[in-house]
Amino acid sequence: MSHHVTSHEIPVNGEHLDKSKIAKAKTIALAVMVIGSLLSVYFLFFAPKAQQGSYSYSWVFALFYFFTLALGGCFWTLLHNVSNSGWGTSVRRVMENVGSVFPWLSIFAIPLLFPSVQSYLYEWMNMHRKVGGDIPTMTLISEWLAGSWNWVLNGFRYIFTGETVPMASTMADRLHHTDHLMFNKHWFMNLPFWYFRTIMFFLGLGYVIYRLRKLSTAQDTDPNPGTVHLFTARRRAAAFLPILALTVTFAAFDWLKGMDYTWFSTMYGVYIFAGCAINSMGVIIITTYLLRRSGYLKNVVSQEHFHIMGKLLFAFTVFWAYVTFSQFFLIWYANITEETKYFLIRNTEGWNIASIALVILHFVVPFVILLQQWLKKKPHLLSAVAVYMLLVHILDMYLIVIPERGISLGNIDHKTFGDISVTIQGAWVGDILAFITIGAGFVFFLLRALGQHSLYPHRDPRILESANLSN
Repeated sequence: MSHHVTSHEIPVNGEHLDKSKIAKAKTIALAVMVIGSLLSVYFLFFAPKAQQGSYSYSWVFALFYFFTLALGGCFWTLLHNVSNSGWGTSVRRVMENVGSVFPWLSIFAIPLLFPSVQSYLYEWMNMHRKVGGDIPTMTLISEWLAGSWNWVLNGFRYIFTGETVPMASTMADRLHHTDHLMFNKHWFMNLPFWYFRTIMFFLGLGYVIYRLRKLSTAQDTDPNPGTVHLFTARRRAAAFLPILALTVTFAAFDWLKGMDYTWFSTMYGVYIFAGCAINSMGVIIITTYLLRRSGYLKNVVSQEHFHIMGKLLFAFTVFWAYVTFSQFFLIWYANITEETKYFLIRNTEGWNIASIALVILHFVVPFVILLQQWLKKKPHLLSAVAVYMLLVHILDMYLIVIPERGISLGNIDHKTFGDISVTIQGAWVGDILAFITIGAGFVFFLLRALGQHSLYPHRDPRILESANLSN
């Protein structure tokens, strides 16, 4: 960097986004979110059954897409603090703001808590409710707790003695006569535990990003900013990392993998995490570029920061390809029915073309482009690549969720939903509506976060180190 930034060029009060410049964008985003939410409530709860079932899948697709972006913002915030990163100080607040959207996505997750929506998405829940019959809810919860505890005790007993003992009669025993696979997974896949995990996703990681962001913004007004905030943030981030890992893994299992409870994959959580890391970095790159283009961050963010963010984008693109191939290869050579069905479905009708295209568009194309060092130092070109990655991520999430729709709905009631198929004609309209609705909410809450505090931690002791970055 040719110009050396000094402390005199860092404003005493930092840089704050002119709220009048984003007021119109926030208003439009809020209006789209509200109107789209009202339409979505109709399609999820009051439309004919065929539309309710179809739109439930549209909602999960859109929700998880933006869920990964916000969750990735939490990841980069945690990684920055744990690694004691100096270069990222200038863009740390952008990471925090992207992550701060995460708790607000709980609003859009509310429909998943309703049995009327669950009945279309998760076959295993229908089995539980059918087997449970008229048994009181508290009885089912107590049976689940007792059964889960017995599973834990039996596990330890088997480890130390090699023996097990018969378990007490519980909900699991009733499932044993209905579906043995469901019986084996009952300790994890049961309604009380599922509700508990879903609520804890947002309470746990929401608390994490709230505490880290609050600690960061408190530094802006602390008379003695020093290094206390840095050490505190590092200790908290180290303690909070397991919460992030559990959230991304179990959310992927519960909301996506749970749509087919018979499917197995040991790589799935890591696969979803890779997508979170890539595309949230894309949002960070785009947001930083737009802020600089609007006249902000000029003294603290340079092409060197974009170069590093481009290298991280490249690194996780390779990591995504590695995990994707590993998952496919492990399933391919094992050739087990419960595992291969995922890829068989996505190799049926037109989905095979989309599956092949995903590999090319998500790995081959960005790999070749991001190899170019000069391109990563051009903010506008790197931002274009980031936009491209976000578009390809749509295809990735679409391939995960939507092929299950026709098969699952056809299995529920072929007279209402039609024959079993991997596609439902015209359902793409609902996919677009759900995506625009939740996307507008994501944009609104991100703009809201950007306007609340200084756009970078101007009193952080490492801000000059970051502003004068050279790599």
